[in-house]
Amino acid sequence: MATGSAHRTVTVRSAGSGRFTVSNDRGGQIAFGTGDGADFTPTELLLAAIGGCTAIDVDILTSRRAEPEAFEVSVDAEKARDAQGNHLTDIAVTFRVVFPTTDQGDGAREILPSAAQRSHDRLCTVGRTVEIGTPITTRIE
Repeated sequence: MATGSAHRTVTVRSAGSGRFTVSNDRGGQIAFGTGDGADFTPTELLLAAIGGCTAIDVDILTSRRAEPEAFEVSVDAEKARDAQGNHLTDIAVTFRVVFPTTDQGDGAREILPSAAQRSHDRLCTVGRTVEIGTPITTRIE
């Protein structure tokens, strides 16, 4: 769980040619690379962050009514290379969620569309940052 501070930071370190490790201040680590092996690429991690962020939001909102029997989110995008440089287009988040066939499951199913919309429009920090667009400052120390 995140602390009360609004500041977030991760540190990326080289783990060999084309391989890196990112760590957070809580001790978590993820390996990633250039796509030559099984490790995720930075682009895949961005898609995972979008899907993960909205999945957490939707799960919190719907599981108050019923725990899902199955919960999957896929995130697809097209990689473009154009006058704006390399970037992703047509990012689509698809939910595949199954709730039990109970009154509670019916309640969770009923709020699923609004929960996904709330995540998209307001709650998911990652998705909101991508959609709004945030300047990135690069420093060399």
